[in-house]
Amino acid sequence: MGSNKQGSCVIDYLAVAALVLCADVSHADQGGSSFWFPGQFASLSAVQQTPGWALSVIDYHSSVAAAGSAAAAKEILAGKIPANVNVNLNLRLNGRADLVALTPSYTFATAELGGQLVVGISGQYGRAATSIAGTLTAIAGPIVVTRTGMLEGSLTSYGDLAPFAQLLWNLGVDNYMAYVTGNVPVGDYDPTRIPNIGLGHGAIDIGGGYTYFDPAAGNEISGVAGLTYNFRNPDTQYRSGIDFHFDWGASHSLTKQLFVGIVGYAYQQVTDDSGQNPILGSFRSRVFGVGPQIGYSFPVADMQGFLGLRGYGEFGAANRPSGWNTWLTFTISPSAPAAVAARKHLVVK
Repeated sequence: MGSNKQGSCVIDYLAVAALVLCADVSHADQGGSSFWFPGQFASLSAVQQTPGWALSVIDYHSSVAAAGSAAAAKEILAGKIPANVNVNLNLRLNGRADLVALTPSYTFATAELGGQLVVGISGQYGRAATSIAGTLTAIAGPIVVTRTGMLEGSLTSYGDLAPFAQLLWNLGVDNYMAYVTGNVPVGDYDPTRIPNIGLGHGAIDIGGGYTYFDPAAGNEISGVAGLTYNFRNPDTQYRSGIDFHFDWGASHSLTKQLFVGIVGYAYQQVTDDSGQNPILGSFRSRVFGVGPQIGYSFPVADMQGFLGLRGYGEFGAANRPSGWNTWLTFTISPSAPAAVAARKHLVVK
């Protein structure tokens, strides 16, 4: 395979930095929480990287809200709503997450299966807060009980671990990528608490992507699709359905160090949850997001630094809180060889 080391100045490791985040702040699936954070991949996801060690730090912030079953799922899974009564719900959920993820990774110089192998692991630490307010009417035989009030909680702690591996192939302007990652449920989790940083269950995510990159024009467009299989939560006996996700990005280099672009994602649960309260039904979740991105690369001693920012506004959500989220990424990685460094293109993932 050829080496895709053309374009303007770049940082290569944002692809691996993408596979990092998973927190029960009220995103989709189990009670509104999913392993995959939509938007983890963006521009130049499939472009090969400079061999060696790299470290990425992601500062992630989100604010979401939901009503109806997406809000009720949190109360149900925390044991606040019994499964053996009929209920009518008029609830409103608000959630916020402020997380920092660290991702060390290594890119091998020796080809594997004709491509470039990248391996790494990521972990996170941060704060999550959730509040649920409204009215719940419970009916058990002739007894009708109405409750109005608020449940809320916050937590500052550590999350799960996510090991990952990627293979990257280059054929001129065409670049291809395959990846596998998963959730190791070692983070802070309590099934009766609202919210959690850990998910409380394992997961495996497999996918692939493509990048068209024209270094002469400084233009690129990328897309990455994947499927998440969730294991049963041993504490709640709840199993989230299989999720499909598609992240995309497009960018244009304004200079050898600066680029701008647009990013987006689509997230759709394709199979039903199991083990949930009957009031939730199949509880398949969906959300879309779109927003801007900007990135800047710069030397750090004999290494290469990159600082990127992207943000998403969400819409079209179903059985899932939605709002906005931002990703501020700093990555330090080996510099490209001198012969090609002046022609590399900015990368954000």
